Amino acid sequence: MRKSPAEEALRWFQQSELDLDDARFSSQGERYHLACFLAQQSAEKALKAFLYHRGAEAVWGHSVAELCHDAADLDPGFAELAVESAPLDKYYIATRYPNGLPGGLPSHAFSRYDAELAIAMTAKVLEYVRQRLV
Repeated sequence: MRKSPAEEALRWFQQSELDLDDARFSSQGERYHLACFLAQQSAEKALKAFLYHRGAEAVWGHSVAELCHDAADLDPGFAELAVESAPLDKYYIATRYPNGLPGGLPSHAFSRYDAELAIAMTAKVLEYVRQRLV
């Protein structure tokens, strides 16, 4: 049975909240690369939740910046959010794959600062989306 836009949005948003919790947990465990990746995933899913909520039948892509631009077509406030959260996109590949970096391992390339910044940007995205899902 097909879910309503609100139901599908809720599924995506709930998972985004869990991913943000997992990012915080990973950061506390000093798995900063994983915290950064999970933060990016959380923001991506929250933005997809907004798009589903507004009636999108399929939402493709992984770029936080691009998803914000898509959302800005429906709510202009997402344009500013795109500028603020676009740095999350750098955590999509480089945090997971050694060949996403010029050398070394993702597990050694990211710091507490990176994780805290990623988590803070993502928390802002989730709060912005949360206010628009009501």
